[in-house]
Amino acid sequence: MRTLYRGYGLKFIKYAEIGILMLIAVATLFAIGEEVKTVWHRGHVELADLLLLFIYLEVLAMVANYAEIGKLPIRMPVYIAIVALARYLILDMKAMDDWRILTVAGAALVLALTVQVIRYGQIKWPYPENGQSQSD
Repeated sequence: MRTLYRGYGLKFIKYAEIGILMLIAVATLFAIGEEVKTVWHRGHVELADLLLLFIYLEVLAMVANYAEIGKLPIRMPVYIAIVALARYLILDMKAMDDWRILTVAGAALVLALTVQVIRYGQIKWPYPENGQSQSD
């Protein structure tokens, strides 16, 4: 009986996961449409628009990757954070004082170094394939 409940619970979680992924994808596509509509009405594209569309593209790629392989590489949200910090820095640099600029740039550098450390760890100590134990 316990296995039966566990099976239904896992199915429910899997369906909820798929539903939430679809919701994120649809919301991202809606946000892309809103941004394109804004650019269309304004009549020209600015760098801020391109960077925001790039962030949306990264979110869609993250959803697609998660849907395809069932795992979310931690690097993808870090990439999105780096682009978001770069966008913030580019758009608001004139209004920022020197310390804020250095802080935002430093945060982006820390995130970039984090990606390098994660990547090194994945190469040096890869996860075992499905079905293998850690000691194999």
